[in-house]
Amino acid sequence: MSNPSKAWDAPQVRKWLERRFEAAKLDQADADRRGYEAQDDYDKAAAEEWVCRTLKAADCVDDQTAFAARIKELIAEDEYRVTGIYDDARFQRNVRGQLRKLAKMTKANEGFEKTLRYQ
Repeated sequence: MSNPSKAWDAPQVRKWLERRFEAAKLDQADADRRGYEAQDDYDKAAAEEWVCRTLKAADCVDDQTAFAARIKELIAEDEYRVTGIYDDARFQRNVRGQLRKLAKMTKANEGFEKTLRYQ
């Protein structure tokens, strides 16, 4: 990692992951109530939930370099297994998109202070 202007704040990252995890669950419930036309939204929220659930319990959150390495490992995986989604390819694409977003945030050490539900 490059020399960040601020120190890595592991508790803030954990808080961000937890908040995004909860928001994704709410987004899934909302999309589920809207029915067929919201299947894409459901899969997108399911992808964000999967990413946050996978990373929030990881010990690597305490170290920026280790966290970035874990995200890179997840991006390199061929497939992400989950049940209850509508379109596997769309889900896989959304997981990779969420992981790339997190990789950029981690590298820049920015964005984890934004904990509102809608981003």
